[in-house]
Amino acid sequence: MDTIVVLDFGSQTTQLIGRRIRDLGVYSEVLPGTEPIPESIRRTMKGVILSGSPASVHEPDAPKVNESELSPDVPVLGICFGLHQLIERAGGTVERASRREYGRAPLRFRNNAEAHPLFRGVPDGFVSWMSHGDSLSSLPDRYEVLAESSSGIPAAVRSESEQILGIQFHPEVTHCEYGNRILENFVVGICGAARDWSMDRYVEQVRGEVRNAVANRSVLVLISGGVDSTVTGALLLDALDPEQVHLMYIDTGLMRKDETEEVRQSLEALGATHLHLIDARERFLSALRGVADPERKREIIGDLFMTVQQEELAEREIGEDLLAQGTLYTDLIESGKGVGTHAEVIKSHHNVRSPLVIEKREAGSIIEPLSKLYKDEVRQLGRVLGLPESVVGRHPFPGPGLAVRILGEITAERVQVLQHADAIYTDELRARALYDKIWQAFAVLLPVRSVGVVGDTRAYGSVVALRAVSSADGMTADVYPMESRDLLEISARITNEVPEVGRVVYDVSSKPPATIEWE
Repeated sequence: MDTIVVLDFGSQTTQLIGRRIRDLGVYSEVLPGTEPIPESIRRTMKGVILSGSPASVHEPDAPKVNESELSPDVPVLGICFGLHQLIERAGGTVERASRREYGRAPLRFRNNAEAHPLFRGVPDGFVSWMSHGDSLSSLPDRYEVLAESSSGIPAAVRSESEQILGIQFHPEVTHCEYGNRILENFVVGICGAARDWSMDRYVEQVRGEVRNAVANRSVLVLISGGVDSTVTGALLLDALDPEQVHLMYIDTGLMRKDETEEVRQSLEALGATHLHLIDARERFLSALRGVADPERKREIIGDLFMTVQQEELAEREIGEDLLAQGTLYTDLIESGKGVGTHAEVIKSHHNVRSPLVIEKREAGSIIEPLSKLYKDEVRQLGRVLGLPESVVGRHPFPGPGLAVRILGEITAERVQVLQHADAIYTDELRARALYDKIWQAFAVLLPVRSVGVVGDTRAYGSVVALRAVSSADGMTADVYPMESRDLLEISARITNEVPEVGRVVYDVSSKPPATIEWE
């Protein structure tokens, strides 16, 4: 099967490049950018893409591609930092830009670029997505500019040989116009890769990987009730003997309203032989008392998950050889755990960086069959496995639950306030036929109170922020353009029915610069 190799230098969107290529029906492998490409992959390699990075090529410890990995017979596309590497190694100059570019940037074609295979079907003036502080100040010999930004910064270049191309922008993010077309032009048009990849083939591959990893051992799946862990459970039940699989749901007291009963029903429908529902609400709320720092919250929750799990396994006399988690690539990369070693920590996901999880991962006792996938791919996988749309279409929910949607200290009372407000928000979105149009929506309880008037008396109530975003994968997101009437009516219902809430605001921040969750 033809393969496009994506070399990872730590970008937050590296795996997204590989995923976009798979969307085209072409197989892709994401590999560490500083290590040799395995010979087994070289035999089917039709093209190489160099990813971006949080590093600058000027930093002494910046990751560098091994020049021997770039075959003169295989087309190469450098993206952002990847472009900078190509230019420097060919004798050009990369400098810190006087004007950094982040977000949308219209591009102008140069040197008859509209006729170049990379831009076939792409109009002059299309809007790209930039994220860089360095830029090209001089090109090597036998290179020319194909496009530049409105600031005059080179945005696309090519070598005379046509085998080496570089772009300053990120075609892999959904906000880049014609991004998929540009990747398709490179992968299919320039590299000539065959479209013989599908989610059905991925299921076949991951079934084999799971069976090899588990063998005759037992495996425990910690179920949160969200899409990721439920699909993980369904995948393991599909790939293994159900007697090997234990599904454990731990009610932390930080779940959405009525979620535990919904989880019970969906897990029973999976046909699991071993289903364990644990009430640990008091333990989690007690452990979080007085804690406001979000990273500390995640550590406490991650470790307590492991502790409760081990105690319950011992008490119920369940043998557990392996732990399975619904970890996605977004969890890994935001926690600084991409394919390579150069990703920065954006926020620590409890299922990635908590000390007990790290210990288990280093011991080789954790399997994460979804770790190469993004959220929308997990939904596709769930559909292939036969899960109902009511499960796979559910909005994402963080593993630490409402602990990271309650800013500041966690108390039982604050949890109840947010559960009530969030349930009203979700009910209203469904009633207005908006829920399925929005990638993720939720309420956040802020650590401030605001003065108000109830009847003829002064009130001092909590503030709730509503969040709703459009996205395809969670790596970038735009604010959902909620109609004013909908916001006004939803806000009024929350303040009328949740007496502790005196003010409602709507979050209008995109990702980047914000993240989707507040903590």
